[in-house]
Amino acid sequence: MTRPVFGQPGSGARFDWGLAGAAELGRVCAVLVVVDVLSFTTTVEVAVGRGMRVHPFPWGEQAADYARRVGAVPAAGRRQATPEHPWSLSPAALSRAPVVSDLVLPTPNGSAISAAASATGLPVIAANLRNARAVGRWLLREGYGSTAQPIGVIATGERWPDGSLRPAAEDQLGAASVLDALSGVSGGLSVEAAVALAALASIPDVPAAVRGGVSGRELIEDGFAEDVEIAVRIDTSEVVPVLRHGVFTNA
Repeated sequence: MTRPVFGQPGSGARFDWGLAGAAELGRVCAVLVVVDVLSFTTTVEVAVGRGMRVHPFPWGEQAADYARRVGAVPAAGRRQATPEHPWSLSPAALSRAPVVSDLVLPTPNGSAISAAASATGLPVIAANLRNARAVGRWLLREGYGSTAQPIGVIATGERWPDGSLRPAAEDQLGAASVLDALSGVSGGLSVEAAVALAALASIPDVPAAVRGGVSGRELIEDGFAEDVEIAVRIDTSEVVPVLRHGVFTNA
């Protein structure tokens, strides 16, 4: 049973982890920002920046059926992409694949959290290291960040084999980059948000930290170093993907 205190009341920008954290902040915030640096929200931003509409979908075999129903192309796993079907969860692959009007992007973390958060009716923003400052500016322009219109920032993290949350350094750094852009919000930062932000100040080289972290090393060792390099291009994008009515488009 949750209690009101878990929603971090009295602050304009709040921070939590994973699906449960998104559900908790989704009850009390006016907007949610989802951060999955390697790679869902980076892939969304790349696709939306090229003019595609992105449909998040929980990981599973039903994604292809859903894509057929909505007239979209389903993205494959990184290793399942082919020359005939080059659309995949890889931001590097999507930066080169032909542009399609609608793309279904299924992942077990960022996509599942975004889809669940969208079901609440709240706008959901896809943020990463590339667009964190642009996301912060957009949120402030839209009037979010007061105690009456609080922002919830969610680091998605990864999953251990048993399905439990594995906090991921790159997602905390991405979330902290958004919080850094929001540090002057009228409602102030919650303690949890301030602690997350403090981690950013302790890392002198964020791209190096992402490359050297567990998730970055995993992708590099699996042959997807380009995905990591795309993800660590800090503050290079003005694209702000907003999820409304089940679809990410550029704000």
